Amino acid sequence: MSRKYFGTDGIRGRVNHKHMTPDVAMRVGLAAGRVFKRGEHVHRVVIGKDTRRSGYMYEPALAAGFVAAGMDVVMVGPMPTPAVAMLVRSLRADLGVMISASHNPHYDNGLKFFGPDGFKLSDDTELEIEHLLDNGCNDVLVDSSALGKASRLESARGRYVEFAKATVPSGGSFDGLKVVVDCANGAAYKVAPDVLWELGADVVSMGVNPNGFNINDQCGSTYPEAMCKRVIEEGADIGVALDGDADRLILCDEKGRIVDGDQIMALITRNWAARGALKGGGLVSTVMSNLGLERLLESENLKLERTKVGDRYVVERMRSRGMNVGGEQSGHIVLSDFSTTGDGIISALQVMAEIVQSGVTASAACSQFEPVPQTLKSVRYKVDDPLSMPQVKKAIADAEEGLKGSGRLVIRKSGTEPLVRVMAEGDDADLVIKYVDSICHEVETAA
Repeated sequence: MSRKYFGTDGIRGRVNHKHMTPDVAMRVGLAAGRVFKRGEHVHRVVIGKDTRRSGYMYEPALAAGFVAAGMDVVMVGPMPTPAVAMLVRSLRADLGVMISASHNPHYDNGLKFFGPDGFKLSDDTELEIEHLLDNGCNDVLVDSSALGKASRLESARGRYVEFAKATVPSGGSFDGLKVVVDCANGAAYKVAPDVLWELGADVVSMGVNPNGFNINDQCGSTYPEAMCKRVIEEGADIGVALDGDADRLILCDEKGRIVDGDQIMALITRNWAARGALKGGGLVSTVMSNLGLERLLESENLKLERTKVGDRYVVERMRSRGMNVGGEQSGHIVLSDFSTTGDGIISALQVMAEIVQSGVTASAACSQFEPVPQTLKSVRYKVDDPLSMPQVKKAIADAEEGLKGSGRLVIRKSGTEPLVRVMAEGDDADLVIKYVDSICHEVETAA
């Protein structure tokens, strides 16, 4: 069955357009409330949000829908997405909703859902909600005597801060570590600096003055250049840049050089393997992770399980294989010993703990492998299916043949825009660029 509302990560779109209207949000509350009312107990949903102005619109709309469906609502205000997933389990709730469009600009927003186990919903459950959205939400309205109630949990921030601190290896302290943290004017603008400071770090905070419109605006993990510059200016030991809902991060070392998710995963995987804490004999990542990461793991008899792009697919593979480290090159890192979804703060804490315990610099700790030259470009197309055009298919075949044995080619269509993303990597950088440019040209000119 085709999906109308849900994409790869919940429901997302332009504020007050199409599926992101207050009316749809209220109906989502009704529909999801009906789907997750299972049993005779008092049902509860946790609602968090980031700092977008539109959150003030979606939060009460969702709450109204859930209350009308007979569910109690616990609102926690601006909190990281992984904090909402954690609170669902901690509060024994039936459902969690995070109002956020992650790294997108303020004019977008979205709804991310978590089941009672803290994991994102299955495709089947999302389709069940979609069916109710278009086929009689009013049928789930409860009698006035069965309405839910809404309240705010003032202790939510403190709960998450203590949870995050507890993930640092026993006795861990960041005394003497100077950290620049860029919170993207987003959901972690309060909790991230608090966690680091309470662990003993000297904290330099950026992106902690949200005004409803500046989330991800030239800051955070999508624009880490400002963080890198500040690390150099402050003489800091490491920089941490989070995205709008803090489920992913990009680091930079003391030299101001960016550290991506592949290097972070390599560090954590090798460290956990050495401590006997790694499960499943390797890690899970996507087709976008660098070939250098795969070669490093192979050299140490560890495996790299690849999935299609999307942290939900990474988590699904981790669960099916019994693995506890996974993530994406973009900085979604999932450490299932602690979290059910990507958590930028907890991932950063693992890296900082290793730096403190080993006594090495961030540049030494985070240079786990030499990346294979990799080029990624996105190109717009005009026809319905550019990848089926003969000239495009030939360019792809030529690239696959040329990279055989020394590289990889990954091509995928965007799920939200008329874009084809072309990624190639290989030992010959010039050859990689040549093949990517050739394929992009054929996609762009296909008619």
